[in-house]
Amino acid sequence: MSSLPSAPTSRFVETEEPARYAGLELLATAVLLIDTDAKVAFANQSAEQLFEVSRRALVGQPVQRLFVDAGAIDRLLTAARANDLGQRKQVLELRRPLKEPLPVQAVASALYDQEHPLALELTEIERQLKVSREEHWLDLSEASRHLLRNLAHEIKNPLGGIRGAAQLLERELPGREQREYTRVIIDEADRLQALVDRLLAPHRSPRVVAQFNIHEVTERVRAVILAEFPRGLTIERDYDASVPDLRGDREQLIQALLNIVRNAAQALTDRIAAGDAKIVLTTRVARNVTIARRRHRLALDLHVIDNGPGIPSELQPHIFYPLVSGRTGGSGLGLTLAQTYVQQNEGMVEFESRPGRTDFRILLPLP
Repeated sequence: MSSLPSAPTSRFVETEEPARYAGLELLATAVLLIDTDAKVAFANQSAEQLFEVSRRALVGQPVQRLFVDAGAIDRLLTAARANDLGQRKQVLELRRPLKEPLPVQAVASALYDQEHPLALELTEIERQLKVSREEHWLDLSEASRHLLRNLAHEIKNPLGGIRGAAQLLERELPGREQREYTRVIIDEADRLQALVDRLLAPHRSPRVVAQFNIHEVTERVRAVILAEFPRGLTIERDYDASVPDLRGDREQLIQALLNIVRNAAQALTDRIAAGDAKIVLTTRVARNVTIARRRHRLALDLHVIDNGPGIPSELQPHIFYPLVSGRTGGSGLGLTLAQTYVQQNEGMVEFESRPGRTDFRILLPLP
């Protein structure tokens, strides 16, 4: 819903709220009082802030219109109404004008009030969900790194033996047709060796930490991608020139950003053919940010936004897993390595995706 329809006049917005509701204005959580027709009879100031609309727009609205899943809010209120003074909790998504739905913890309570038999308390949980999701990615990333390092070393040794044996056999074979089979073995061994080397790359090279400007990195990546995709793709800049210098491994961060931007460009194949593919690079300063379970006063907030088809919903929970790719012929290592490089610089990569807009966000602590 793009906007809330106009609400009928209510005595709660025309006159001062009765004294019995004054205490609700002091609460930091959003509170809605629901009348017998399942309409909003009262909304406190916190509810106005949460919905980002005035109280006048909220009062008189059927409560189902305020949430994405009307059936879920109906069931929640019915369950609370059936049990006097009982409480029912559920995570719901509320609608906001011109914005994405917002997840909230909804608590429905039955009241001793014939006019307003139900109260609905809403608490924003987007931050808690984000922290939980970030911790989940950190744990998975750490487990994946250990697994991949061990697996890569186990594969590397016998792979060299297979290649060497194929080379010796190739010398003994008399005919070209027979040597084609050994050539297949050697080529596939080389391909797997290159894959193993890429898996081990973040852990082999020593890190070179220095002070640098992030816009040197973004401009380098922009130039490389435009050279690879010279037609049909526009890369726009939206930079904050006041972003202070970053301390980290410049080459690692170039590779991380290059992997993310190249991944975005490869997802824009159809739009590139149509000539309207677009990637936007945005830099900002974020304040009081938690990254990898640590609080930072300042952080770089770097976004890579594309207008592609979006990441399929079934792929989104696994997008940073190694060898997972939504593209035919993809190695599935680009985003895995990007996350690894950024984490080695004490940062984090996260994303939001829907058809027409995918936004990869890189957070890095600033000195």
